[in-house]
Amino acid sequence: QDFRDLRAWCLSQGLLFEDSTFPAHVSSIGPTLLPEEKLWRIQWKRPTELQRNPHLITDGVSRFDIMQGEIGDCWMLAALGSLTLRKQFLENVLPKDQGFQDDYAGIFHFRFWQYGEWVDVVIDDRLPFLNGRYLSVHPRTSNEFWPSLLEKAYAKLQGSYQNLNGGYLSDALVDLTGGVQVQFSLKEPPSDLEEILRAADTSGCLMGCSTSGQSRRNIELRNGIVQGHAYTVTGAVKIPYKNGWKHIIRIWNPWGHGEWKGPWSDNSPQWDRVEPKYREAFLRNKDDGEFW
Repeated sequence: QDFRDLRAWCLSQGLLFEDSTFPAHVSSIGPTLLPEEKLWRIQWKRPTELQRNPHLITDGVSRFDIMQGEIGDCWMLAALGSLTLRKQFLENVLPKDQGFQDDYAGIFHFRFWQYGEWVDVVIDDRLPFLNGRYLSVHPRTSNEFWPSLLEKAYAKLQGSYQNLNGGYLSDALVDLTGGVQVQFSLKEPPSDLEEILRAADTSGCLMGCSTSGQSRRNIELRNGIVQGHAYTVTGAVKIPYKNGWKHIIRIWNPWGHGEWKGPWSDNSPQWDRVEPKYREAFLRNKDDGEFW
């Protein structure tokens, strides 16, 4: 499908695009994502029906724009959160020649790396809702739609929304960058893991991490960590602490909330022993899913 040709045709006819190859139908959701009675209650709505003034992007793109919906695609959203930290990569995936303001025709496109080349995926902007709530990822800012539309394009690439329900963070990172992935097991980590992470952060690598467990049943442990869940690594620094140095790693939860409650968490006493300039530079005490 050629995005420009299709958009030009829709504009000339005064029509909003309806994608017959990924229709607003249960076939695009997948047969087993939801119980059957819920599947048939799904409604599809365009952002223009939901908001008076929708935007693709407002105030730039950030990981904090993303809040995971009902689909278990934390693996893809954690990769997407990482991508927002590297704007030069993001532009490959999220073309700038589209929006709700100029030449809007209900059609959008996104690019993903597949088998050695960038593939352009065209979608219409009808999004699935169940009982009035987003089935898919929903925007933290109610009129910003890039996360929901990008997720829909990725679902189309994979065949259905159901096919996003569980997957590997490393696969999504490759699909969003065309890069090479390396994994470390935290059961037997390399002795210089902290230095590897700091070097990777400095050199602009995209990083994520995940906990073991069943991805279909997200159990939140007492310490705030979720089992069977993927996270984004958003920073790795070394700060002066007491009489030495401490390596700390910053992690973000694609739920957009739900944080670690142990040492170095937002309210932990460790921060009281850190010099104010470092505390001000690194600590964001908010329930936004991000924690050290």
